[in-house]
Amino acid sequence: MGVTRLTAAVQQTHEAMPPTPLLPRGVLAVDAGNSKTDVALVAPDGSLLGTARGGGFQPHETGPEAAVATLVPLVTSAAAQAGLAVSRAVPLVEHVSACLANADLPIEEQRLEQAIRRHGWGRTARVANDTFALLRAGVEEPRGVAVVCGAGINCAGLLPDGRTARFPALGKISGDWGGGGHLAEEAMWWAARAEDGRGPGTSLATAMPRHFGLTSMQHLIEALHLGEIASVRRHELTPVLFEEAEGGDPVSVALIHRQAEEIVALAVVALRRLDMLDGPADVVLGGGVLAARRPLLMSAVEELLKERAPHAVTRVVTTPPVVGAALLGLDHTEATPAARGRLRTAYESGLTA
Repeated sequence: MGVTRLTAAVQQTHEAMPPTPLLPRGVLAVDAGNSKTDVALVAPDGSLLGTARGGGFQPHETGPEAAVATLVPLVTSAAAQAGLAVSRAVPLVEHVSACLANADLPIEEQRLEQAIRRHGWGRTARVANDTFALLRAGVEEPRGVAVVCGAGINCAGLLPDGRTARFPALGKISGDWGGGGHLAEEAMWWAARAEDGRGPGTSLATAMPRHFGLTSMQHLIEALHLGEIASVRRHELTPVLFEEAEGGDPVSVALIHRQAEEIVALAVVALRRLDMLDGPADVVLGGGVLAARRPLLMSAVEELLKERAPHAVTRVVTTPPVVGAALLGLDHTEATPAARGRLRTAYESGLTA
């Protein structure tokens, strides 16, 4: 998609709300993922005033207005911890920084941003894909590239001047390969073909059904097809794949190396788009697949990056992404480095409001 700017129309700061916010220069941060949503109310000096956690954020299923409506009780709860009331008449904070799952296209960001503005929580608001929260959480300044490999896979890059690099991350139709869900499907495909003779032998053909207490891939296929094993449990097969790869199974090893290739391809393209390929640059890695730090995957990623982006410095980030959303908000309000450090310390120390 090339390089865009955070100052573009779909991400620009919109017209000011009524004056005198209840928390002048404060930030309301939202990190909304597929399975959970975190909200944080942050003072201008980086103090954490209130937090709240809720369920998953599904605008692609419910629509943007209904999805944003699920944030209302979380915002109200975080504000109450700070002794503040939420009112449409007077904004709660200076700025709302929302990093949202399923905001994969500029038009989706725009619609979600409009829905957030209608609630009047901040004088200004900005929506970005949740990969930007991971990125900002992993770097001291807003500069670098992040690859998230969890249930799916995505990548984003950011420069201090607002330039970004990003991908649609809509699955196979947008050229994506990998993530925990995809790896489980690939492992099932190879295991099924190994058992019936259409493909090479692999220990996956016995390990995967054994995980569910079954004796063959045929039984596992039937159990999944008939709903005897819930479809959501397919994600349990991803660790099985890694275990077999680390045990030396050639098919499993090839799948893990393919995943490493995809992670590095995303990072290198983003670095190139932002002219960071030839100098020092942070490559932030996150999401469940990468956060597990499986040695076979991590060593392959490190080796490939050393070859294709020799100046890149990788780091696996487990900091809550809401910290990244809040830091983007503090960047917007031109908070001091001390304020940003205070916010990080609050989360690293396990403090909650």
